[in-house]
Amino acid sequence: MEKFGIKNPNIDLSASGISKSGKVYWNLSPEELVEHSIKKDLGVIADNGALVINTGKFTGRSPLDRFIVRDEITEKSVDWGDINFPFETKKFTQLKEKIIAYFADKELYVHDGYACADEQYKMNIRLIAEFPWSNQFAYNMFLRPDEAELLNFIPEWTILCAPQFYADPATDGTRQENFAILNFSEKTIIIGGTGYTGEIKKGIFSALNFILPHQKGVLSMHCSANVGEEGDTAVFFGLSGTGKTTLSADPGRYLIGDDEHGWSDEGVFNFEGGCYAKVIDLSEEKEPDIYHAIRHRAILENITFIKGSRCPNYEDSSITQNTRVSYPIYHIDKIQPGSKGEHPKNIFFLTADAFGVLPPISRLTPAQAMYYFISGYTAKVAGTEEGVNEPQATFSACFGAPFMPLHPAVYAEMLGRKIEKHKVNVWLVNTGWTGGEYGVGNRISLKYTRAMVTAALSGELNSASYERHSVFGLDMPQSCPGVPSGVLNPKSTWEDKTAYEQKANELANAFHRNFEKFEANTPQLILDAAPKVLVK
Repeated sequence: MEKFGIKNPNIDLSASGISKSGKVYWNLSPEELVEHSIKKDLGVIADNGALVINTGKFTGRSPLDRFIVRDEITEKSVDWGDINFPFETKKFTQLKEKIIAYFADKELYVHDGYACADEQYKMNIRLIAEFPWSNQFAYNMFLRPDEAELLNFIPEWTILCAPQFYADPATDGTRQENFAILNFSEKTIIIGGTGYTGEIKKGIFSALNFILPHQKGVLSMHCSANVGEEGDTAVFFGLSGTGKTTLSADPGRYLIGDDEHGWSDEGVFNFEGGCYAKVIDLSEEKEPDIYHAIRHRAILENITFIKGSRCPNYEDSSITQNTRVSYPIYHIDKIQPGSKGEHPKNIFFLTADAFGVLPPISRLTPAQAMYYFISGYTAKVAGTEEGVNEPQATFSACFGAPFMPLHPAVYAEMLGRKIEKHKVNVWLVNTGWTGGEYGVGNRISLKYTRAMVTAALSGELNSASYERHSVFGLDMPQSCPGVPSGVLNPKSTWEDKTAYEQKANELANAFHRNFEKFEANTPQLILDAAPKVLVK
């Protein structure tokens, strides 16, 4: 085993079970990793300096192929079901040994990083991968130790990432050839058969969503967060494609992070050291911070070029709608020092409503906040997951059910206590459709959404007059600076008012049906916050 790029020659991979392989490259710089990707014909350079890669068959997560080892640690704690699929310890060991055998004659890339900007909850992570750009992704997305920390680095969690290793479902216990499996006893994640880099970051996010609430008393959140000039923290919940990254990259505020955070007794802190943004239809005019963050050290995934050039064609979805970029957070000009903030003053629930009936912004009562958090309504945006080709209405508890190993009530109750204790304003923001459902109406203007969020953050919406939605009971502002008044009430944007009412009732009934599984353990106050339509 030849070692390159490591200062301490005594460090090896034996703790991970790897005793032999080809060359092993330790903590190479992004420049070195780009060079390796180019030499191996695994990527090209765009004219903006970013590395452009193709992740292969999988251009999004494969949630049906994500498993958790069922053992004494997870047996009674994990919320097993149609999201958290159990995996046998014996099968995990068998599959891990196969990956290690596969690595035996491969060049390997090792990256050491950590998660959680709050020192109290810091988790050291070691990624061992067959692709250099997997390591570059980890450099971008995990927090980066200094040289002294690397010299004495001891990983708490290890990820084995082998995109070109394929499982045999008949003998390995997987659903198909690709897999992502978490083992909390071994503190190990194994990923195979997929090159989609999001599996790396979401594997660690899933681990933190179990460890922090269950063992540390910290609320883990699928959200972005930023801080204003006056030190006020804002949090944006939402699934992929609803606007977390876009709305938190605000030139007037300081970014804490764009996707994963913890909320402790001291405040909010980022889990990550970078951003992973969708770039479909990206433009400098609409999203200048993200646009200018795409440069050397960034990785563009599954994009094409404008013909005859190396200029990214962000409008082209021929490979996938889920085109992505990862970049270190310092590519954003205004970032919050230390990636931490005080307790939030405002929380935004972002939903891309494919029915086109929810208001573009509405103010929630504490009971409504809990109801909509547990519901987690949005639309799965095309390409984010395998097989999703157009937006689909979905309910994802806590706005992140695919990554939440514990029962949704655990996260919801923690959030409710914090909202009450810190007197947080909570807003529901529809970043989806208006003037009709998907296919008829149009996506709400980002300019208007930004104006509404800005008005909420500045306190201007606190003095606005409100009217109540007849079906959902949501308080809708009647005016907002920078937004035409006709936009604020969704019914007024539909030509056919009867069709609007029918679609609103349809969505309300969908809320009721979805919430049936939570009713037994939910206080009546929260149940009363449901839409006022009888289930038919």
